[in-house]
Amino acid sequence: MVRPELIGFGPFFSSQLSLEELQSSLVGRAVAARGRSLLVQFPDGAHAVLVPGRLRAEGVLPVVGDFVVATPGPDRTVARVLERRTWLSRNVAGGATAEQVLAANVDVVFVVQGLDEGPNPRRLERTLAAVHAGGAEPVIVLTKPDRAEDLAAALAEARGAAPAVEVEVASGLTGEGVAALAARLRSDRTGVLVGPSGAGKSTLVNALLGREAQRTAPVRGSDDRGVHTTTGRELFLLPAGGALVDGPGIRELRLWDASGLDATFEDLAAIAARCRFRDCSHGSEPGCAVREAIADGHLDAARVESHRKLALELERQAARREGGAARVERARWKAVSKALRRLPRERGR
Repeated sequence: MVRPELIGFGPFFSSQLSLEELQSSLVGRAVAARGRSLLVQFPDGAHAVLVPGRLRAEGVLPVVGDFVVATPGPDRTVARVLERRTWLSRNVAGGATAEQVLAANVDVVFVVQGLDEGPNPRRLERTLAAVHAGGAEPVIVLTKPDRAEDLAAALAEARGAAPAVEVEVASGLTGEGVAALAARLRSDRTGVLVGPSGAGKSTLVNALLGREAQRTAPVRGSDDRGVHTTTGRELFLLPAGGALVDGPGIRELRLWDASGLDATFEDLAAIAARCRFRDCSHGSEPGCAVREAIADGHLDAARVESHRKLALELERQAARREGGAARVERARWKAVSKALRRLPRERGR
């Protein structure tokens, strides 16, 4: 039986279950990875569940936040993963081209940056593009306000990089702004924190939970850089309802999906729509509304350049993905052709 203890479970997910599954299987939510197994929250508590090799081979590995159907009994095994409603993903770090889903079925993504280093507009734009692509609501959270040289200027800089996104100031140490974040995680909502190491994510998790659930450490004194204290993603149930996912700091966020770019640069798209030419590159073409907006001070040239670089990165990544798909298809037909050539010989035996 599915009960309300499964935070975020609703009609979108229940409609994917057959009557047989409702009667003979268990439904739970993945809360942490445990090597080849998965810690899953069921109505009767959290249990370690085996992830079979079949799912690994099919490329449908469950991640934190997923709802899974599992076989009952002492040795519970994931039978299937329910379709995701939203997600946060990136291209895997390094040189490979593959999607890595960081968290599934999240309603709000808290994009965390520490004011000891100041907001990073280009990192914000990149992260917001990933959030929009997965369908979740982004909220920018600026931590360590006591370390800001000019708080008003930092807020203005963050809002300039994300005109349509709410910006919150919060401190897990003093409690400032924590209630505003908790209000976004009412009983049926799940949030995830994303940002670089040392930004204060785990401290915020502890403040929202009201207990020391995540280990924290001060930044390194020699260079003020963040220290990795969280080694794996984990979903926590909040005392007042809702859930929150914390995970390691992200050093490299390569975009996987281009669909979030327009929402991230909605202001730029609105201005570009007034250009004389539909395919205006905002270079030397006459009647370019974007260049006019930059000259008038209504648009930051660095933001336009950031959009250009991200769009180019996504174009190159899409080409690599198409090339990889073509190689897979060629390999498949090569195997088919080899099997067909063997048929006459096998029939003649």
